Amino acid sequence: MTTHIGKKTVLITGCTPGGIGHALCHEFNQQGLHVIATARDLSVLADLAELGMSTVQLDVTNSVSIENCHKTVQNLTGGHLDILVNNAGRTHVHPAIDLSIPEVRETFEVNVFGMMAMISAFSGFLIAANGLVINIASSAAVLPYTFGSAYCASKGAIVSYSRTLRQELEPLGVRVMVCMAGTVRSNIHNKEYRSLSPDSVYLPVDDIFQKRQRFVNKADPYDTKLFSRELVASALSYEVPWLVRSWFGRPDWFWSGGLARGAWWRTTIFGEWLNDWACSKIFDISRLSKKKAE
Repeated sequence: MTTHIGKKTVLITGCTPGGIGHALCHEFNQQGLHVIATARDLSVLADLAELGMSTVQLDVTNSVSIENCHKTVQNLTGGHLDILVNNAGRTHVHPAIDLSIPEVRETFEVNVFGMMAMISAFSGFLIAANGLVINIASSAAVLPYTFGSAYCASKGAIVSYSRTLRQELEPLGVRVMVCMAGTVRSNIHNKEYRSLSPDSVYLPVDDIFQKRQRFVNKADPYDTKLFSRELVASALSYEVPWLVRSWFGRPDWFWSGGLARGAWWRTTIFGEWLNDWACSKIFDISRLSKKKAE
């Protein structure tokens, strides 16, 4: 195993090809960092290994897997980690009143608890390097969308957790950057689609539900390369006082992706009512009340 002690290092979770994590690996590598790419199935990272990146098997929901990854990073870097990117995640589209709680728990295990476990495990390495944590959240955390309750809740949890984490790590020299991602073209949105249950009250508008599941890759999504280029540029930018971080240097909050900046303006200037109105127009969920009356 080749060591990279003394070289700036980034560890990225969820690096399966076709997703944001994979694109981030390429971008950080081009910027001269030592990239540690991780995935549950190590074989899918072969192309990254060929480019000289370190590849490690990691399941963020498995404590033994995290411990083994920690040992590997210790050997590779000597106990320093400059950047931790918590990217691993899963989507979850389903009506709120039809949710399967075991499936919701699976979503939170990956999106929330796995991220928390990674930060706990690697905090010592980050503190040693005066490092940076990048948590991939979503504009859905503040701009909820129809049939996305479980996913929005998981990303909202990331935002709240990150706010407190920032306060606690700042005295230790570690920055926390939250990525409020909009729509990004990714394989994560091409997984097997869900079906409504036979007794769902939403069956009369099943076409709306199906449309929602395919919405992300049709909603002017950013290419993963463009998204990653913007995120890496912000992450590696210079440090500035917190009062001006929204405009200069490395930001505390990074907004990028399709619909992301519009989400920022709507929530900041107008409030939630405008988002509710926009979702009703996009997905036409109000048609359900007409079906019910019939």
